[in-house]
Amino acid sequence: MLDKAVETLLRMSKDSYIIPGDVVANVSDTNNCYHALLVLTQTGYSKIPVLNNKEQFCGFVSLAMVTKQMMESDRMNPDRLMKIPVSEIMESDVAVVEDPNDLEQVLNRLINEPFLPVVNEDRIFTGIITRREILKRVNFLAHNLEDHFQVSENTDK
Repeated sequence: MLDKAVETLLRMSKDSYIIPGDVVANVSDTNNCYHALLVLTQTGYSKIPVLNNKEQFCGFVSLAMVTKQMMESDRMNPDRLMKIPVSEIMESDVAVVEDPNDLEQVLNRLINEPFLPVVNEDRIFTGIITRREILKRVNFLAHNLEDHFQVSENTDK
């Protein structure tokens, strides 16, 4: 359970810590790996969400996953990417966030992930929560705690 003062300060910003899905780079599960490579390199991201034609979150595809598909026994063959759908190589066993207001869950999951996909009850992709956005709030908390709360050392423990 998060401390009330900590949770209050993490929520204090008027800006949302959720980056809306309509501004997040993604690919379709039916796109080929060549298209995924283009999106990944143009955005500079190492990993992006994969959605189906109903805008449901399916998983992630990474630059490493795509480049691995170019490898042949003794050389790289980028032409192979045109024939391989993203759905064949994507990581599908991915933790998602259905309740972005559950900050405890968000903080625990962001320990191991740079960002978390946010979905609704139908798995429709609604956005991402990045470690960067949460750390900006933690930075605010670290610099402003005593401005908002009386802090004293608990000597009973």
